[in-house]
Amino acid sequence: MARIRRPGRFALACVCASVVAHLGARPMRAPSDDVLISAAASLNDALTEIARGYEAASGVHVALNFGPSSGLARQIVNGAPVDLFLSADEAQMDAVAKAGALDPATRVNLLANQLVIIMPAGAARIDSPRALTTSTIRRIALANPDAVPAGVYAKRYLTSLGLWDAVVPKVVPTLDVRSALAAVDAGNADAAFVYRTDAPIARGAVTVFSVPLADGPRIVYPAAQMRAAPHPAAARALLTYLRGPAARAVFERFGFMPADAR
Repeated sequence: MARIRRPGRFALACVCASVVAHLGARPMRAPSDDVLISAAASLNDALTEIARGYEAASGVHVALNFGPSSGLARQIVNGAPVDLFLSADEAQMDAVAKAGALDPATRVNLLANQLVIIMPAGAARIDSPRALTTSTIRRIALANPDAVPAGVYAKRYLTSLGLWDAVVPKVVPTLDVRSALAAVDAGNADAAFVYRTDAPIARGAVTVFSVPLADGPRIVYPAAQMRAAPHPAAARALLTYLRGPAARAVFERFGFMPADAR
């Protein structure tokens, strides 16, 4: 059975960070009058802009807690006082639902995304995922493929192509998708799978391959209000806003697609 290779110093730091996030990190606690959203790391830029616009329009303060969806789901299941959860996959929202922590009537598929492969700007570019198996690609940064949605999606895609066993010895697991992007930016990886919405913020990396929507895994971002939301009325109003035209325009500008995009 193929195994993920033992990480070097860079990867070890990422693994340690993941262990800290799993065992010791405490969820963000917002001031008592703030509505708290726990959201996938890939939503950082778009959701930050949307939250600031919502605050200006409504006068309601919004606190944002970003991280890997798997870690955020654990926080919620363990009792974190969260109003809304925006996950990068349905599996993590399902885990929260199974624990009885969300209000099922509020759950909605909010957005869709797409996987891309990035490489350092100066590197010889690949034109196919199969090139990841060649000797020129030694390290592939990937959000933890056993837990974090971006990594799970990438593993599923490579498995469908029959490439996972050949690629897995090169995988450097990272805390989340933004960490995978940072690894390529910093020259610590030869390639990475990230979302198309992450790629534009890269400083030293470029997109070399976009996984066709029809061939890749369906990447959906569900959103829901938590059953024990500290601010239920404000949370409902904010979720309605996130589904509305003003928020949708911002999401689309950052590269997100409607939830039913294929």
